[in-house]
Amino acid sequence: MELIDGKKLAKEIRENLKLKCDELKKEGINPKLAVIMVGEDKASKVYVKNKSKACNEIGIEFEEFILDENIEQKDLMELIKKLNNDKTVNGILLQSPIPKHLDINEAFKAIAPEKDVDGFNPVNVGKLSLNQDTFVSCTPYGIMKMFEAYNINLEGKDVVIVGRSNIVGKPLIQCCLNKNATVTVCHSKTKDLKEHTKNADIVIAAIGKSKFVTEDMIKKDAVVIDVGINRGEDGKLTGDVDFENVSKKASFITPVPGGVGPMTIAMLMNNVIKAASKK
Repeated sequence: MELIDGKKLAKEIRENLKLKCDELKKEGINPKLAVIMVGEDKASKVYVKNKSKACNEIGIEFEEFILDENIEQKDLMELIKKLNNDKTVNGILLQSPIPKHLDINEAFKAIAPEKDVDGFNPVNVGKLSLNQDTFVSCTPYGIMKMFEAYNINLEGKDVVIVGRSNIVGKPLIQCCLNKNATVTVCHSKTKDLKEHTKNADIVIAAIGKSKFVTEDMIKKDAVVIDVGINRGEDGKLTGDVDFENVSKKASFITPVPGGVGPMTIAMLMNNVIKAASKK
């Protein structure tokens, strides 16, 4: 079994991006990311802090907009419009979740496609489906980079994705199809989940249930990617995969923490630099 070290890979990517960022600055381009956060969600605060830290390390300017949780949709749209028109801002990110009374899809749609570094504007989602150059949402993009770094070829492989969220599951379908994999998506309504996972060459778990994928659900030498981040009552982080037992059977596996998480932030940074380069 080989551990896919997301932390190490993300560090290499960030070092590379720092060099690119320095080059852009020499050309008079100062990459800048604007992050919008609505309300005081604890997990979101941690994510935003990590994004700010990564920006700082690479040399990307970072600006944060914290909005009141009772803000109206029109005020959120107004801010997005303002940032779209701000020539100093290269990337705009709306941190989810946002309060229920707001329409997140309308907000994503409002972010200019060329500044949509999270890859959620319908234009970029459509481009991904057509296998055109676009901003790919950061977690799926990070997973694809892991496959690349560890020479895991997807062509002709049976890939099972557990979870169909707009943030991870759905974009991953396209990413894997674009690499000529045969893709099956399982979700809460899937009848016999194990029947699908136990024959898969690659299993990607993104369901948000601690240790949901067990040893009997995967075949020997399968590649297992764990997207889940669940906090137990003891405060410890666990993934969606029962790492201890599944790792005995897998050929490659990602740990939690230190697997997919650091890659997500590295790919966000990558997208910001890409957006700035296009200027």
